[in-house]
Amino acid sequence: MRTPRLEKFVAAAQECLSKLILFGERSLRRALQQYVAHYHEERNHQGEQNRLLFPLPNRGASGENGIVRCKERLGGLLKYYEREAA
Repeated sequence: MRTPRLEKFVAAAQECLSKLILFGERSLRRALQQYVAHYHEERNHQGEQNRLLFPLPNRGASGENGIVRCKERLGGLLKYYEREAA
């Protein structure tokens, strides 16, 4: 039985993959790895009070100082923002 959270993840992954041209299993695996990393480490989740699920400890800077930069995955298909260390 699928859970609503899993169904959301699968639907979002399908939408992302539908915009890519994949050349075999290797490119599919790489795209899925990139998507999963983005989903868990870089994407805010509304159901979790707009927080990251598994933030990396050394990523970004704390506080209000530092320039905010746009980072990309999958050729710009997935974007996220990160504050540089001041």
